[in-house]
Amino acid sequence: MKQAVILINAYSRLEHSLNQSRRLKEEFEARGVHTDILRNDGFFATIGDDGSICNRLRQYDFCVYLDKDKYVSQLLERSGMRLFNRHDAIVGCDDKMTTAILLSARGIPVPKTLPGLLCYDAQEKVAERTLRTIESELGFPVIVKHSYGSLGNGVFKADDFEQLRAIAEDVKCSPHLFQRFVRESAGRDMRVIVIGGKYAAAMERRSAGDFRSNLELGGTGRAIEPSADVVAMCERVAALLQLDYCGIDVLFGKESFYVCEVNSNAFFGGMERATDKNIAALYAEHMLGCIYG
Repeated sequence: MKQAVILINAYSRLEHSLNQSRRLKEEFEARGVHTDILRNDGFFATIGDDGSICNRLRQYDFCVYLDKDKYVSQLLERSGMRLFNRHDAIVGCDDKMTTAILLSARGIPVPKTLPGLLCYDAQEKVAERTLRTIESELGFPVIVKHSYGSLGNGVFKADDFEQLRAIAEDVKCSPHLFQRFVRESAGRDMRVIVIGGKYAAAMERRSAGDFRSNLELGGTGRAIEPSADVVAMCERVAALLQLDYCGIDVLFGKESFYVCEVNSNAFFGGMERATDKNIAALYAEHMLGCIYG
């Protein structure tokens, strides 16, 4: 019997996350693949005294990895298990600064970005010269982001110097970055889904009261057909990061578009509702084609 396992975060209770796994299970089982949804809390991959990896999920043909625990994904993959997405792809997307570095190195447009300074001492204040450099390089407003996070959490906007000082103090002991605020895209962006290297669907997201457009923060989505240039850019992003599936957040600039973030486990419930496309089925078909031909 064909068998798949979907691994979700050990602690998550988010309905968006649970819907993701349930929808994929439905589509797999409709195609004759027995599917189990497991929380990533069973120490499914461990290292033995002799350095060998014990994979307790070997009965499954493949794993849909809907977690960001990079240690388990790396161990499972080293044991020979096929993950969707692959370990390197997940790692490349999980850290927003790493994503910006990888994409900018290959000519993908991203907003001007400054890496946050590494701080180990919570008592040490962010230097005035550091803040003045950020002001000089990016102007106001300026976006401050935790390098790790999703659903718009950990993303802040500093409208003036004192707000920047306060936010910089709050985030200084966590990986973070500073980014130019793209005014033309305030409260508005485009989420593009790419599956198997090909454009699948897109929606415009808008917020009436927040500079962030995430649906989980109250934004709304409507179907949109991106230009050929945007489609090509997003397909190239997925290829560069070796993603089987992703959601790419695109900002509207004055004369061009910018890639804001790339999400390896982008929730597709809102996309399915906005576009009336069965994203879960498209992703399931891609994975089954990779595994069974």
